[in-house]
Amino acid sequence: MKTIKGPAIFLAQFLDDVEPFNNLKNICQWVASLGYKGVQIPAWDGRVIDISKAGESKGYCDDIKGIVNEAGLEITELATHLQGQLVAVHPAYDTMFDAFAPAELHGNPKARTEWAVNQVKSAASASKHMDINVMASFSGALVWPFLYPWPQRPGGLVEAGFKELARRWLPILDHCKDEGVEVCFEIHPGEDLHDGVTFERFLEETNNHSAAKILYDPSHFVLQQLDYVEYIDHYHELIRMFHVKDAEYNPTGKSGVYGGYQDWVGRPGRFRSLGDGDVDFVSIFTKLSQYGFDGWAVLEWECCIKSPEQGAEEGAPFIKDHIIRVTEKAFDDFAGGSVDDETNRKILGL
Repeated sequence: MKTIKGPAIFLAQFLDDVEPFNNLKNICQWVASLGYKGVQIPAWDGRVIDISKAGESKGYCDDIKGIVNEAGLEITELATHLQGQLVAVHPAYDTMFDAFAPAELHGNPKARTEWAVNQVKSAASASKHMDINVMASFSGALVWPFLYPWPQRPGGLVEAGFKELARRWLPILDHCKDEGVEVCFEIHPGEDLHDGVTFERFLEETNNHSAAKILYDPSHFVLQQLDYVEYIDHYHELIRMFHVKDAEYNPTGKSGVYGGYQDWVGRPGRFRSLGDGDVDFVSIFTKLSQYGFDGWAVLEWECCIKSPEQGAEEGAPFIKDHIIRVTEKAFDDFAGGSVDDETNRKILGL
C-alpha cells in the first residue's frame, strides 16, 4: 500500500481576469494560503501557461515550475481536456466546440483537429520537461450522439467510430510513450470514453496501448448510476490520476438520469462541493490506498450552488482529512511469534 499525495487543486474553474485569479503567481499564492500542496494546470489557459512554448522549451518549463515552487507548491499534472476534446468532434458539435480553438480555425474542423493533436503532443513534451509522467485529457467523441439506441443503430456504427477514434489518438499515444508520459483520460459523459465498457473498447482498438490510462472522477459515475467503488476494483491498475469531486443524484417523478434538458440547478444529477453530495469518499480513499495508488488527490470544484471560493476553502481540509497514512505493520503483530518451519509443521501435525 502507498499513501496518496495531496491536497491539490485543479486551477481551471478558478482562473479569472481579477486578482488573485489572474495569473499563475497570484493564484498559486492564494491556493497555498488555503492549505493546498499542489496545482493541476489547464494547458489551454494562457494566463498560466503557453503550452506550445512549454513543449519546446525546458527553460520555460523551469520558469513555470519556479513560480509554483516559490509559493510552496508542486505541479501535479498538466490538463489537456479542451484540446483532447477537439481531437474527435462529431459534426453536430462543430459550432459549439469551435469556441475551444483559436478564432482562425473556426469553421475548419480538419485544421482544428490538427491543432488539437499538436497541442496535446506539446503538453506531453512539457510534462517531460517538468519531470511529470502523467497528464489529463478528454478523448473527444464521434459516437456520443448515438448513445441511446433509437433510432436503431446500423450494424458496425459504434465499431467504426471507435476505430476512427483510435486512429486519431494512436500518433499522440506513441508520442507520449516516447516522452515517458501517460495520457489519463477522464471518463466523462460527452466523451466516447464515458464508462468502463467504452474504455475497454478503446483499449482494444489501440492494442492496449501502454500510454492509455484513466483519470478517476467518481462524480461522473454518480450521474450515470454506475458503481464507482467497484469501478476501482476493475480498473485500479490503469488509474493514474484522481479528481476529488462530489455529486448527488435525486430522481423525481418527472426527471431522472437524462435530466430533462434542465440547467444544472434543476437536474436530478448535479455536481456539488466536497461533502455536500452523495459520494462515499471514505470508501474511495480506502480502496485507492489499498491498491497502492500514490498519485495526487486533486480537487475539481464544480458546484451550481456554492461559490468557488468557499468550495476551495473547504476542499483542502476535506481532502487532507480523507488521505490515509497507510500502515507499515499489521495491527495484530503484537500477538505474533517468530517464523519457524519446524513449529509450523508441528502445528499442522506433520
